[in-house]
Amino acid sequence: MAKVTMKTIINATAEAVWETISDFNALPDYAEAVVESKLQGNGVGSVRTFSLADGTVIVEKLLRLEEESRSLTYSIIESPLPINNYVATMELSDVGESICELHWYCEFDIKPGSTEEEGVETVKGVYTMGFEGLKKLHES
Repeated sequence: MAKVTMKTIINATAEAVWETISDFNALPDYAEAVVESKLQGNGVGSVRTFSLADGTVIVEKLLRLEEESRSLTYSIIESPLPINNYVATMELSDVGESICELHWYCEFDIKPGSTEEEGVETVKGVYTMGFEGLKKLHES
């Protein structure tokens, strides 16, 4: 099983950033490549289906949402990415006045015909895009 863990500092309150990421349908607000997202259900168990600019469709399920600890866990149900059994967690913590840290980590298997390097690089690219988008949204 492959693992990726990344962290970033965002110059905004954890409360403000949490408001964005805890909205499971808010990907288009901070993920540049996401052009549309549709949500089925509410809260834990809800499923988002989103489309990327290149036409790729990805389906994810919210597995856990903890307001008090500002933590959520989700899985990918369907995607053309080189990964299977992907489960990720996003955790926010205050590190100073109007400064927070986002820790985003996951575990996944590699699809047959793909390499671990392809899977890891794909996930790192997604996380980097998310970090940059959240900074752009909250630091401006």
